[in-house]
Amino acid sequence: MTVAVDPHQLLKNSTLVYSASEVESAIDVVTHQINQHFKDTPVVMMCVMTGALYFSAKLLAKLTMPVELDYVQANRYHKNLSGADLVWTKLPTLDLHGKTVLLVDDILDEGITLQAVYSRCLELGAKVVSTVVLADKLNQQNKPLKSDFTALTVPNLFVFGCGMDAHGWWRNLPEIRAIS
Repeated sequence: MTVAVDPHQLLKNSTLVYSASEVESAIDVVTHQINQHFKDTPVVMMCVMTGALYFSAKLLAKLTMPVELDYVQANRYHKNLSGADLVWTKLPTLDLHGKTVLLVDDILDEGITLQAVYSRCLELGAKVVSTVVLADKLNQQNKPLKSDFTALTVPNLFVFGCGMDAHGWWRNLPEIRAIS
């Protein structure tokens, strides 16, 4: 039995972690780092849906190298506040053989989803897989991988906004908030 969550109460009872302008500035900085790193190297930008959609769109508009776009859908949360088993609903469509993949995710929490997608891209023949996350959670976890590029760090709280949801709500916020 699921309990309905009032999205307005959720927002009202949350606290601001990063304002919209702070998020935009961080995205500008990480995009500059990516542009410098890859320069003219063509990349396949691989968005981990649905959480990374917001961040991927922001990055895509600012990248200066040739970009092919694809996405995967692998999820552990399913509107819950804690992760469960990984469920794949969409694998990459593009042929990754010999290509450079820029894997984009919303948050590096435990790292299980990102590690699984990273490994799958290599299994599908990617020459190089680099990762970029909007937020790295400071949760003292022994994560299976470290992101190559990170826009922001967030406290060990359940955060939402900028593509990340809370009970399915508020992915559309231009700021990052935490459940109080």
